[in-house]
Amino acid sequence: MSKNSLLSESVIIDVPFHDCDPMQVVWHGNYARYFEVARSALLRKMNYDYEEMSKSGYVWPIVDMRVKYIASARYAQKIKVDAHLVEVESRLKMEYLITCLETGKTLTKASTIQLAVDLETQELQFVTPAVFTDKLNGELHG
Repeated sequence: MSKNSLLSESVIIDVPFHDCDPMQVVWHGNYARYFEVARSALLRKMNYDYEEMSKSGYVWPIVDMRVKYIASARYAQKIKVDAHLVEVESRLKMEYLITCLETGKTLTKASTIQLAVDLETQELQFVTPAVFTDKLNGELHG
């Protein structure tokens, strides 16, 4: 777990053949999908997945993604993807850790930043909307 984590969730993924290059190594662009699977699981945990976001009047596009590839994930490998929510004040910052399920070896570290945008006005929100912090507090204290 990340030291600064407010909320965390993990998913297990069996690396499919179609995610790999001819050397049976996961193509680097597919890691973004693995982060998405874990991020969605974390948001569902607090009942604020993308459908709920939209219903609340906001979208949260990713504006920054950083990835450090440490070792390769490979075809048929079971990987664990941990998502940690670490910032919520004026943006959502998530950190990710991908490890080999069998060995625990670190494969990838990453982070994403999402900003709230009002669906009606298309205006960027400089303060995290209360609907998000209310959902988070409900999960943490409910």
